[in-house]
Amino acid sequence: MSALRVVVTGATGFIGSTVLHELALPEDGQGRVVVVRAVGRRAPTGDIEADEWACADLEDPRSLTGVCEEADVLLHLAALVDGDESRCAAVNVRGTAALMDEALRAGVRRVVHLSTAAVYGSAPHREIHVDEIAPAPVSAASRTRLAGEAHALAAGATVLRPGLVLGPGDRWVVPALAELLDVVPALWDGGRAMLSLVEVRDLARLIVRIALNDVPTDGRVWHASHPEPVRAAELVRGLARHGIVPSSPWRDLPLEACLERLRESGTWLSERQFRLFAEDFWQDSREVWHAADCPPGPGPLGRLADAAAWYRSVLVGRVAS
Repeated sequence: MSALRVVVTGATGFIGSTVLHELALPEDGQGRVVVVRAVGRRAPTGDIEADEWACADLEDPRSLTGVCEEADVLLHLAALVDGDESRCAAVNVRGTAALMDEALRAGVRRVVHLSTAAVYGSAPHREIHVDEIAPAPVSAASRTRLAGEAHALAAGATVLRPGLVLGPGDRWVVPALAELLDVVPALWDGGRAMLSLVEVRDLARLIVRIALNDVPTDGRVWHASHPEPVRAAELVRGLARHGIVPSSPWRDLPLEACLERLRESGTWLSERQFRLFAEDFWQDSREVWHAADCPPGPGPLGRLADAAAWYRSVLVGRVAS
């Protein structure tokens, strides 16, 4: 069996490093040989599981020349999340366009492009299909990632929009939630919000399944969260059970009262970020798991025990003994 050559951008990041680990595992016990070329601005440190390293910078399209040579698959998992619109555009739009041109020139037969459900903006939504509501991104990162999708789709890519990604390596979702519980210690609006979440290892399995198999998912956009949404109250209580956030007799607090406390707190987190946890943020993701013939796993709450040590180390000092 000839080796399958896979190019991975964002290989040192939260999701990319988990995908590299998944690529290193024998697929379904078949022992498929995968040769991985990681792409980044600097050589990785630690136990990054790549066979080759290509030094390139998405902000410099000329540096991408040749990164896809002899590759079968491109996994474009890199993105810049920053408040600077011009830098985000350089990486997420122009960098993506240049990378897709390279993939087309090299004859890469399968491309997976990682985007985000943040392209829908901050308005609450419930069980929506792809583009059932018009994307309305409100940040520099999500605006430019939406623009980058167009270049990926033009190259025939499978575009994935996960919701909130949890698991070892997460430095935004659960840390932000813990900060918000500090400043507004309540079940916000009763914790009724339905959230689209995915555990990073399940997302990595889905990405690799699409990459390595002849799955008919290319040339379109898919939601890529776990198919079962999680109620906000269940997430908070699950985190408390594992000692990740304090265990408290959480009382219900109306949304407007929560927002008033948030404004008075001086927290670095915005009202928009708060609403991502306090209001419905639910995209229907069932279709992609079925199309990829990929079992979705037990879901983010079912995997919290495995991630608890990571989160406790990141949030040390926050959880009361």
